[in-house]
Amino acid sequence: MKRKHLLPLFLVIQIIIVKVLAFFPEVVEKFYSNGLYQSLSKVERLFFGKIPFSVGDILYGLLIIYLLISIWKTRKTWKNQWKDNLLKILSGFSIFYFFFHLLWGLNYYRIPLFEKMNINREYSDDDLFAFTQKLIAKTNEVQFAITHDKNQKVTVPYSQDVVFSVTQNGYDNLAKEYPYFRYTVPCRKKSLFSLPLTYMGFGGYLNPFTNESQVNDKLPMYGFPNVICHEMAHQIGYASESECNFIGFMACIKNDDLHFQYSAYSNALRYCLENVIMKNEAKFKEFKPTINPGILENFKESELFWEQYDTFIDKGFHTFYDQFLKANQQKDGLDSYSKFVDLLINYYKGKELR
Repeated sequence: MKRKHLLPLFLVIQIIIVKVLAFFPEVVEKFYSNGLYQSLSKVERLFFGKIPFSVGDILYGLLIIYLLISIWKTRKTWKNQWKDNLLKILSGFSIFYFFFHLLWGLNYYRIPLFEKMNINREYSDDDLFAFTQKLIAKTNEVQFAITHDKNQKVTVPYSQDVVFSVTQNGYDNLAKEYPYFRYTVPCRKKSLFSLPLTYMGFGGYLNPFTNESQVNDKLPMYGFPNVICHEMAHQIGYASESECNFIGFMACIKNDDLHFQYSAYSNALRYCLENVIMKNEAKFKEFKPTINPGILENFKESELFWEQYDTFIDKGFHTFYDQFLKANQQKDGLDSYSKFVDLLINYYKGKELR
């Protein structure tokens, strides 16, 4: 067999192995998510966390430049050398696929959080309405505790660097109750690609190759803490977007700082209200006047922010990411972000918020 065929063949073998592992989440959970991944990720965060800028963003930038140069150099060879060019692409993808799954991607196939925490998946409309009502009361309470004026929107008085450091408090408190959410060796950074991320419609992402959590530094600040805590959940080994929304919410509300609590409660409230609107618009109209006007001002702030960058670019990237999620054990695609409402409602059934 020629050397140029080895990596493409290895890609096929890898795909088969990953598809087989998907049937054995207990094995992935024990030996990868709670084993190999924990060691690899901590080493990466220990190394890259000492560097003040995003190494992962730079690597992605260099990769994009390399791909563009390669496309330009091979533009005239596709007619006569298409087989060799295709093998090179498959070889490159084989390497990418291997390191993606070794360093992070196998977390997609671990035991689902609802099983791990013994949380039900289904809920009724009445459950949704009752939880939303409870969430409105709690969000109102925290908003008023911060502003002392129900009509005033919440503004975060800290710099983004201070917010990064304060996130640890919430995870430390959360780990006292659930040790498997422990977060150590911080590596949280502002993305060098914040403007492109904004046009793509994303608040942040985890670089799976460097384990750096990247946050869009252009976001409205009231939601900034919640986004950081979401990306940190990815760092500790949770791939599902709904699960990371849930863990990020828990880490924020366990934080001693009210601004973190508000960031989580207001984000969860927005998701719940969207679900209420889809199920019963009359119920939404009933709920809306009970929400403090200051909270609605924060919602409007976010809406206006994203409207500025609403182009075909974000729609294209959302379509791509939707398909990526569906290919990686998240059958709901981008809708999986809002599925954390399922976890919230069932986790808090019969419990008080906080």
